[in-house]
Amino acid sequence: MPWFTRDKTSRPSTPPEEERKVKTEGLWVKCEGCRQIIWRKALGENLQVCTKCGFHFKIGAVSRLRQLFDGDWEEFDKGLTSTDPLGFVDSRRYTERLGAMQKATELRDAVISAGGKLNGRHVHLCALELKFIGGSMGAVVGEKITRAIERSLERRVPLIIVSASGGARMQEGAVSLMQMAKISAALMYLDEARVPFLSVLTDPTTGGVTASFAMLGDLNIAEPGALIGFAGPRVIEQTIRQKLPEGFQRAEFLLAKGMLDAVVKRVELKNYLAKALDFFCGPAV
Repeated sequence: MPWFTRDKTSRPSTPPEEERKVKTEGLWVKCEGCRQIIWRKALGENLQVCTKCGFHFKIGAVSRLRQLFDGDWEEFDKGLTSTDPLGFVDSRRYTERLGAMQKATELRDAVISAGGKLNGRHVHLCALELKFIGGSMGAVVGEKITRAIERSLERRVPLIIVSASGGARMQEGAVSLMQMAKISAALMYLDEARVPFLSVLTDPTTGGVTASFAMLGDLNIAEPGALIGFAGPRVIEQTIRQKLPEGFQRAEFLLAKGMLDAVVKRVELKNYLAKALDFFCGPAV
């Protein structure tokens, strides 16, 4: 005879998944720089920059536009989409990968081209989206940036490009590499017309993007700690069989070597760009 009998009807049921979650989940984030825990709201109020060590978190293209434009903006060439010129297949079809990225980011490709006001001055701004296949540059990115350059040339409006990219898009092969020459040639006409082009390099800016328009600005400006280069540091070390210097390919290293004009904190970037444009164009009317 058992010593007791358990009443199964009074046994508490397992709470649903939603109720088992901690109420504070998602309110805190760990800094990738200092590894400290930061209140997510405070991080957002500081433009996604760590309030303790100044580490700059990666942000998306839409957030970049919100930070730099005074208010609303007009988006250009929104409907352009890649046609998969090579019929490329790796672990999955390129068309499937594009569809998944479009659904996840709500963008047609890896760049937003827009026009609006920055501290009262009309500007055209292109911002690359790193979450869209690594911000890679294919035919659509090249075409949208080239059209932005031509639009700036026609309207004599300054151009700003914010880069965040792993380079040319391998799924489009030589078509993606052609965009390097295409954009660079268009920028030559912009330079001849004396219309300012400011290039902002963020973490990371690498490959064909670095080897073309990202380093062709009248001013080349980087965010602190941004990785900037053509090949990655591990590839370079394996090629030359030497240990690279501390901080190699980071923004501060490139500034010391004369590859950049300035390293500017995100909270100061908008005013820095405005002052630079005042220098090139005179005060905004």
